[in-house]
Amino acid sequence: MNAMVKRRVHVAAAAIISADGDQVLIARRPSNVDHGGLWEFPGGKLAPYETGLGGLKRELHEELGVEIQRAQPLIRIHHEYPDKHILLDVWQVHGFSGEPFGREGQAVRWVPMRDLVNYPFPAANLPILRAVALPTEYLITADEEDEGLFMERLERALVEDRARLVQLRAKQLDEAAYLARAEASLALCRQHGARLLLNAEPSVLERVDADGIHLTSERLMRLERRPIAEGKWLAASTHDRQQLVQAGKLGCDFVTLSPLRTTPSHPEVPPMGWHDFQQLVERAAMPVFALGGMTRFDANHARAVGAQGIASIRDFWK
Repeated sequence: MNAMVKRRVHVAAAAIISADGDQVLIARRPSNVDHGGLWEFPGGKLAPYETGLGGLKRELHEELGVEIQRAQPLIRIHHEYPDKHILLDVWQVHGFSGEPFGREGQAVRWVPMRDLVNYPFPAANLPILRAVALPTEYLITADEEDEGLFMERLERALVEDRARLVQLRAKQLDEAAYLARAEASLALCRQHGARLLLNAEPSVLERVDADGIHLTSERLMRLERRPIAEGKWLAASTHDRQQLVQAGKLGCDFVTLSPLRTTPSHPEVPPMGWHDFQQLVERAAMPVFALGGMTRFDANHARAVGAQGIASIRDFWK
């Protein structure tokens, strides 16, 4: 007997960002549909002949009375149901004309990014909420033994480059030195509105109240459950599909995926290139930062193939 061919449904949704970059538009689902009364990002089903962006332009005009002027891919999420396969194709809209309102009678609301956690969304929207809350650049600190020089470079990245997501990676330091650097880095990041994740054993959060933990791929594969509270950010380094699946099982909020290109630090590791990277990201169901030889010139290309953005040491650490 032939296996049932599942119906494929392509849904486009938009994270519409305010001009100041601090708010996002959300809409309440009608009470007579699935997940009625919950909030969502506006959008809808596409016709078979429509592209993601083309269909989204139509949906936003019909639902909100606005015209998209500038948008970028944000994240794509696949869901398997017994009778259908749904692709949720999410775009970040930075420019539009018109004043959005509920043309179909639905409630719409501008919400500060930090307040999104206070609104109930369908579970399938969780990766979108993560992606909206994350910047497009992930700074990884370089090995630097001189503490004064380290802090000087970190402050330069926070002030001049406006880094807002930082991973403290310092393999050369012993435990006491790492904890001291973590405390000093956390104070500086808080001063400039940046999040700090520690590349260390998860238990270190009991001693330094940073924003989260970044797991090495080795730590990632040893764990059986999420090692930190839901209120903290959990990230991980991944290099293949198996590690991406494990990150999903642990409930990682985002990952890095590498290496895109050959790097001086790991010249023996074959690069995956953009094609393989895109294939892996397509099924990741979480925000993914491209890592490995990345520079700011690669940011738009990375977004175009599904990445949240780029992660780098050398390009952000001056």
